[in-house]
Amino acid sequence: MTAASTSPHPHRIVFLDRDSLIASVRPPAFAHSWQEHAHTKGSEQTVARLQGATIAITNKVPLRAAELAQLPDLKMIAVAATGTDILDLAACRERGIVVANIRDYARATVPEHTLALMLALRRQLIAYRADVEAGLWQASERFCLFGHPVRDLAGSRLGLLGYGKLGKSVAQLGRAFGMQVQVHNRSPIDEDGVTEVTFDALLATSDVLSLHLPLTEATRNIIGAQELARMQQTSLLINTARGGLVDEAALAEALRKGVIAGAGFDVLSKEPPLPDNPLLNLRLPNFILTPHTAWASGEAMQTLADMLIDNIEAFERGAPTNVVA
Repeated sequence: MTAASTSPHPHRIVFLDRDSLIASVRPPAFAHSWQEHAHTKGSEQTVARLQGATIAITNKVPLRAAELAQLPDLKMIAVAATGTDILDLAACRERGIVVANIRDYARATVPEHTLALMLALRRQLIAYRADVEAGLWQASERFCLFGHPVRDLAGSRLGLLGYGKLGKSVAQLGRAFGMQVQVHNRSPIDEDGVTEVTFDALLATSDVLSLHLPLTEATRNIIGAQELARMQQTSLLINTARGGLVDEAALAEALRKGVIAGAGFDVLSKEPPLPDNPLLNLRLPNFILTPHTAWASGEAMQTLADMLIDNIEAFERGAPTNVVA
C-alpha cells in the first residue's frame, strides 16, 4: 500500500457525486486540481470523468473491476460514506488502489432517527395524525380520540442485531427511555446493562428489534418470512442500516397480515427505489419509510466532509487512515 506523495505532479481529484453531501468541503492542503460533478450516472460517464484522476471521491457511484481496469492513474478512492459495497475491493487491492471510508460520523444522527421511528410507531403518530386530518377528533364525543393502541417504550425490551458503535448509541438512548437492552452480536459482549442472547431469543422476546449490521452475503435477507413469524405480534422492526438485510416482500406481507405490529425503515434494497418495490407503495399507518435520511443531519454531514478531506490528506502524506482496502 503506497500513497502518491512522492509524485512530482499534483493530484487530480474528482468528486463524482458532490450533491450527495450538503456541507462545506475544504480544499486539501496540498497541490492538486479539483473537479466535481453533481451526480454521475453509468459506467461510461464514470470512466470518462476519472481519466487521469489520481483520487476519486464517491458516495454512491459504483466502481467495479471493469471501470478500474480503465483507470491506470487512480491511486485512491475516498468513499464519502461508511458502506463500501459500491466498490470491488478485491480489484482495488489487485491494482494497489487505497480505499478509505468515513467512520463514526453518524453516532448521534442515526440513533436519534432510530428512536424517532420507534416513538412514532409506539405512539401511533401517523395513524392519529391521519385521524385528525380526516376530522375524527373534531367529531368525537370525548376530549380525546381513541382508536389506535398506544404503548410506552419504558419497560419494553429493545433488541439490537449488531452492536457496533451505532448499536451502542441506540442502546444508550434506549436505556434513557427505560428500555431493557438485549443484543445478538458476532463478538461476545461484556457490558453492564446489556443482556446477550441468541438470535432466536432476540427474535422471540424483543418488543422492538433494531438492525445495525453491515450488508454482506452472510447478512443479506437475514430477516425473512421465517424470522418475522418468530417475532411477537406486538413487536416493531426498525431498520436504519441497510435495505438488503430484510426480505422486503416478506415484510410487506407480514405487515398486511398483522404478523408484527409495525416497522420503521430508512433504507431499501435498491436506492433510489424502483416503482415496484413492495414497501414503497405500502400504505399502512403502522409502516414508516424515510428516504435514507437517518445519517443526514447538518452536523453529521459536516463532520463527514471534514473527515473525507482528513482521509485524503493522510493518504497524500503516505499514512492513509480508515483504510478498507
